[in-house]
Amino acid sequence: MKNITILVPESSVIEAVADPQYMFSAANDFLIANGKSPLFEVSLAALNREVKFNGGMFTVHTDRLLQEVVDTDLIIIPALFGNMKQAVEKNKEALPWIVKHHKKGAEVASLCVGAFLLASTGLLNGKKCSTHWAFYNEFRETFPDVEIMDGSIITEENGLYSSGGANSYWNLLLYLLEKYTDRETAILASKYFAIDIDRKSQSAFTMFAGQKDHNDKEIRRVQEFIEKNYNERITVDDLAQMVALSRRSFERRFKKATDNTVIEYHQRVKIEAAKRSFETSRQNISEVMYDVGYTDTKAFRNVFKKITGLTPIEYRNKYSKAEIS
Repeated sequence: MKNITILVPESSVIEAVADPQYMFSAANDFLIANGKSPLFEVSLAALNREVKFNGGMFTVHTDRLLQEVVDTDLIIIPALFGNMKQAVEKNKEALPWIVKHHKKGAEVASLCVGAFLLASTGLLNGKKCSTHWAFYNEFRETFPDVEIMDGSIITEENGLYSSGGANSYWNLLLYLLEKYTDRETAILASKYFAIDIDRKSQSAFTMFAGQKDHNDKEIRRVQEFIEKNYNERITVDDLAQMVALSRRSFERRFKKATDNTVIEYHQRVKIEAAKRSFETSRQNISEVMYDVGYTDTKAFRNVFKKITGLTPIEYRNKYSKAEIS
């Protein structure tokens, strides 16, 4: 048997507690239906016997307290909710427990922004991690020693797993199920729960709003200029002159403030504008390409796919309300 312990933190998302419990319990039923023995012993554990969610609207009754867990093979850390620093603070007493069991051989998987709790243990220092794309900047600032895998759905390193945003955690659950059982059982679960089993990226869902959570006023002024003039031909030298800096100093400060090079930032602003056009207008691909300042179809397609994980045609077909010929 594989002992799976779902940590039930304060300030967590109730679905991220219920879904892994549901999936691994259903996996036992799938195994039994195929003439095999059930494999998973799933339990809920917390600092308290009861954990309230949504301001007391829901209550989860746990199976055991953390100190009552003797051994476990896998710890699942659900997504947190609300202010991440406050959520981690409420659950700081669980951090040594996670570290202790990992040292004893347990694997640990964080779902979505549960990565903030996992990273707070220090176990991810010097390692890679996935989390919700909307929290990348906050995560980088809070945990500078952890490498965010931009756009990635699943990250695995040394028995530590993490997943991308929101429902992306289903892909990590399926990944773990396949690892512990076989491909056949994972495919069956993916069909039962209607999940695309091999989705690798959350890039198509990412909304680029610009990284402005910094104190460099000159760089923020340049960002705002790029965002207002993204369809114009703008050179790095022009932008450097705007803030009276040498090109080298300007590029260094821009990268430090935004975590993007100037060219990367300009590309991401252009592609974000193109995405909005595909979602809301009836313009064809060439019209959108020209509107955002591209004249080379191949270059536009390559940059678009690099950033979103989809070609312009695939993105338009996925998100456009009306089919456009």
